[in-house]
Amino acid sequence: MRHLRFAPAAFLAVSLLSGCGGDGGSAPVSEGDARPNILLIVVDDLGLNDLSHFGSEIGTPNIDALVRDGVMLADFNAGPTCSPTRAMLVTGVDSHVVGLGWMAEVLPDFLKGRPGYEGYLNQRAAALPELMADAGYNTYMTGKWHLGNTEETSPFARGFDRTFSLANGGAGAFQNQLWLLPHDPIVYRENGKRVEVLPDDFYSTRFYTEKMIEFIDSDLGDGKPFLAFLSYTSPHWPLQAPAESIAKYEDTYLDGYDALKSRRLQRLKDLGFYEQDIDAFPRMLKGRPWVELTEEEQRYESKKMAIYAAMVDDLDAYIGVIVDHLKSIGEYENTLIFLMSDNGPEGNNILMGPGMDEYLEACCDNRYENIGNPDSYVIYGPDWAQAGNVPLRTYKAHTSQGALLVPAFAHFPKNYPGGRTSDEFLTVKDVVPTILEVAKVKHPGGGMYRGREVAELEGRSMHPLLLGRQDSIREPTDYMGWEIFGRRAIRKGDWKAIYVAQPLFGENDVPLVKLQTWQLYNLADDPGEVNDLSAQHPGKLNELVALWDEYAERNNIYIREGAE
Repeated sequence: MRHLRFAPAAFLAVSLLSGCGGDGGSAPVSEGDARPNILLIVVDDLGLNDLSHFGSEIGTPNIDALVRDGVMLADFNAGPTCSPTRAMLVTGVDSHVVGLGWMAEVLPDFLKGRPGYEGYLNQRAAALPELMADAGYNTYMTGKWHLGNTEETSPFARGFDRTFSLANGGAGAFQNQLWLLPHDPIVYRENGKRVEVLPDDFYSTRFYTEKMIEFIDSDLGDGKPFLAFLSYTSPHWPLQAPAESIAKYEDTYLDGYDALKSRRLQRLKDLGFYEQDIDAFPRMLKGRPWVELTEEEQRYESKKMAIYAAMVDDLDAYIGVIVDHLKSIGEYENTLIFLMSDNGPEGNNILMGPGMDEYLEACCDNRYENIGNPDSYVIYGPDWAQAGNVPLRTYKAHTSQGALLVPAFAHFPKNYPGGRTSDEFLTVKDVVPTILEVAKVKHPGGGMYRGREVAELEGRSMHPLLLGRQDSIREPTDYMGWEIFGRRAIRKGDWKAIYVAQPLFGENDVPLVKLQTWQLYNLADDPGEVNDLSAQHPGKLNELVALWDEYAERNNIYIREGAE
């Protein structure tokens, strides 16, 4: 395997540089149900190379310690964007079946009213919190939901006992409730009810962590295990963090994104994660070489990356807080911690969207001195994003590996031997069946549940693999399809075909592609999806395209006429 190799020496070397884990704490404080707790952590738009486990300059010792003592999933694939991934994460069913075929914020008129494109989590799947609550688990959720804005589609309505949720796809990190988009008012809910005012000291990463700890502690001693879904918005745009966090990285990125991309890639090679001769995907067409920026532009860009790094650093710190709390209450050893990013880094220029110029002028102060503060609004950009997942192709909202291949690991001291890595092709749809098996909870299958007909699980349980009893959970016939905004991909084993559609807005910015044409890649030899093999292997391409057609028909994927 040449995609993200995890040589034992590399794993050990990075682990020794990572944070140290403490002991597992005392015996559990609750007696009764011995089934494990589940802590499901989702981070937002995190690049694969942003963790210091992969040699990043950003300090993430707490995450690294969990990786060191857990099972790293080297080929874990999410959806291309936030809400489709989350829909699959909480159902184990394709997003086109359960209501998030597209993102609600950009749902076009030609898809409105079609089944699977409701823009919220529909009733055609049994949601994980519903199943866990029915099986006797306490269920908690804090942070980003992005699966419905109304009380009826809130996490509280889908099986969580206690919730504090952000309904939208993102928001400012502080108390002022800065909108993500000019037409998308921010909606916070506590136990389903609208929250109009946030605490004065609200900082999302800290608040979601502390609120989750409050929820867990509220039921201590009742003898029931818990499912805790901790869903951070960091490091999603707008880029904001406390000044003291930003100061830590203020001088780190002065040499720019090209130097960072080169430095990170060489570090990955030196650590054994990639071969020395790996082909990295080239700069996006709308990117700019660092040397072409003015000195003032370089200074501004470097501070943007410092803010992003601060957000990741804070994220790690508060993950450390909840892990330490689990130890202090004696629940650490009996808790399965699963962490993943919802997609790859965000490189799209959303500031070019309709109405953004007027909105930013009215809402925000984006002078150099002020960016990172609550009343600022800046984004990452394509060049920093490509440094976040080098050598992979593109980033969020595409169906290439830069969007789909995300950091993910499982940590369960009581059951999973640590210090291991799996190269198995895994997907976000495998999470629900894994948790259900660990918790000894049955899924209703493709039958009736709570008075409605629900879809069958599509994923496979990773539990045997995580236990170390199997190297593979896939069958030779397994494949995975993706589609968003007309962009498509299908993967079977190491072979993957990609179809690049005409962009929704503006011109194509992806190099090495011919629009509205299928391309073929072998990820074992070409993880960056640089070398199109469709001419050399037309039979393999035809096989994959036929599988995509089968996938699209099974999941009622609608492609507008003329977009073929």
